[in-house]
Amino acid sequence: MKYFKKLIGERLYLSPLNIEDAEKYVEWFCDFKMTDGIGKSGNLMTIQAEREWIEQTLKNNELNFAIVSLENDELIGNCGFANVSHQNRIGTVGIFIGDENNRSNGYGTEALKLLVDYGFNYLNLNNIMLTVKSFNERAIKCYEKVGFKEFGRRRESYFLNGKYYDDVHMDILANEFKGNYIKNKNI
Repeated sequence: MKYFKKLIGERLYLSPLNIEDAEKYVEWFCDFKMTDGIGKSGNLMTIQAEREWIEQTLKNNELNFAIVSLENDELIGNCGFANVSHQNRIGTVGIFIGDENNRSNGYGTEALKLLVDYGFNYLNLNNIMLTVKSFNERAIKCYEKVGFKEFGRRRESYFLNGKYYDDVHMDILANEFKGNYIKNKNI
């Protein structure tokens, strides 16, 4: 089997990354419709560099996941934690849905709910934050559905196609998170 069902939701699951997906990630990272929204359009990705990143992530046991459809085991996107501090009980999340046909179908919201549930109930985090570009209204609505709230902006900090945009900082606290989204919990 290519993927492993670490965190199971209603329509998708989060799996450890698979090195064989490097080419698919590079394909997605060549699509401005995807990379504009996450601030990566200025980056150039190669299959070798992506393989090395996945290998390093797996080697270091970092908290990055493939987002996979339960229906057909299709790779949908990627999500994970960065900058986790267990001492301060904080972490930063990131997420993307790769193929445009899978966007605006609720997959991002479901994947983020699984990730945040995992962060609060398994990693014992208290505050989870993210940063989103101000023009990415679809993502902002997704984050608000999960319970994230804006707490600040870095004004005109992202340049894209001749215009500056704000970085919007959002977070959620453990006591604000409502729901039990991981279906394969033992207890």
